[in-house]
Amino acid sequence: MVGDLESKLFAVLFLLSTAQAGNTGRLSGHRCADFQTANILRGSKLKVQFLLFTSSSPSCGELILADDDIKKSSFNSSLETKIIIHGFRALGTKPSWIEGLVHAILHTSQVNVIAVDWVYGSTGAYPSAVENVTQLALSISQFISKLLALGVSGTSIHIIGVSLGAHVGGLVGHFHGGQLGRITGLDPAGPKYTRASPEERLDPGDALFVEAIHTDADNFGIRIPVGHIDYFVNGGKDQPGCPRFISAGYKYLICDHMRAVHLYVSALKHSCPILAFPCASHQDFLNGHCVDCVDPFLFSCPRIGLLEQAGVEMRKLPKEVKVYLMTSTSAPFCVHHSLVEFQLQTKRNVVTSIEITFCSNSTNDSAKITIPKLQVMGKQLLAHRVPLCQINSVTLKYLPKNKFWRKDESSIVGKFCAAQLPLDSNRTMSCLPWNITLPGNTNVSYELPATCA
Repeated sequence: MVGDLESKLFAVLFLLSTAQAGNTGRLSGHRCADFQTANILRGSKLKVQFLLFTSSSPSCGELILADDDIKKSSFNSSLETKIIIHGFRALGTKPSWIEGLVHAILHTSQVNVIAVDWVYGSTGAYPSAVENVTQLALSISQFISKLLALGVSGTSIHIIGVSLGAHVGGLVGHFHGGQLGRITGLDPAGPKYTRASPEERLDPGDALFVEAIHTDADNFGIRIPVGHIDYFVNGGKDQPGCPRFISAGYKYLICDHMRAVHLYVSALKHSCPILAFPCASHQDFLNGHCVDCVDPFLFSCPRIGLLEQAGVEMRKLPKEVKVYLMTSTSAPFCVHHSLVEFQLQTKRNVVTSIEITFCSNSTNDSAKITIPKLQVMGKQLLAHRVPLCQINSVTLKYLPKNKFWRKDESSIVGKFCAAQLPLDSNRTMSCLPWNITLPGNTNVSYELPATCA
């Protein structure tokens, strides 16, 4: 019953999304091929197309139908190959994000990009699209076998699957014995897959390196880890900048789910690093309990993008490691994470709350430290859009808990420290060199003694 409800919600979601996005039209040039447009009234028979994009023609897809087409095409067997697999398309239209992802990849590196068009098989009801997954995966697997026969190395093949396409990619990798180079799942679909066996969905055994970016784990994305590294962005749900009320319509339904795609494209287009940190839970991460990547990544923090093994310098990766990060509300999404601490001079018999704001020439970013009752130390992560060394000042505000039957203390005394993550042997806390007094509900600003390396 729950699965049927999820499927209906998924259908409504994409019905709305495609109605809004529409068909972006044909690519320029008479030789260019585009995605098919399916009719939802004619069933969902699988008609797979493979479109090749290269650095010399990033906006012109070459249609590859047979073995001879590959040999006569612009495909370069000496380059790496990125294979993009879209997900469910309720109205049978081209995904609006395809061109942006293709351009971002080709902007980053000189590779072959293959966009898999299975719009026909993904049209109509979500359960029908799921039924086509195995046949689609076989078609893609056969296509990859042709590439391998041309001398392409299996380790040079990278599958990027979006939503349902992530599980298609997992099945393709399974058919190739887990020996393909890499699979990236962009918010892998949850409905029909959360309780599926590893053989039926994306899992770490499907490629030499499997990663997943989770942005809608409480609705249309899967909530369990499915890769070697699983990025739970802002906890994996409720992305900043996405509407929180159903009155927003289409954006309310699709925004969190599609954030994984936009985040990935942004990571490829912009130079600012999008780092993540291993942690037991999102709350532990926010509370400042996971400030480095020593365990299990031996100090090398994973980074969203195309770095080999996400930049993690380990010969053999552990599996299903949850990593966490915060982002801003819009592109380029990257933020810096800093640990902020306040240590009271004396214990208090009530919970203490302090608002911390980092101020630069162009930004103000805030977080709240909560110090438990009868403890002296409180810490929290603060996400800020410029490096810590570019923060001009820090503003602190003590928030007393005054109630009509009891007045809180009018001021508190303590010490403030901050450090940008990752916090390791090369980076230590920068502290104000004296105890400070914070009056209640009053902003007090100080210069922060942090220098750029």
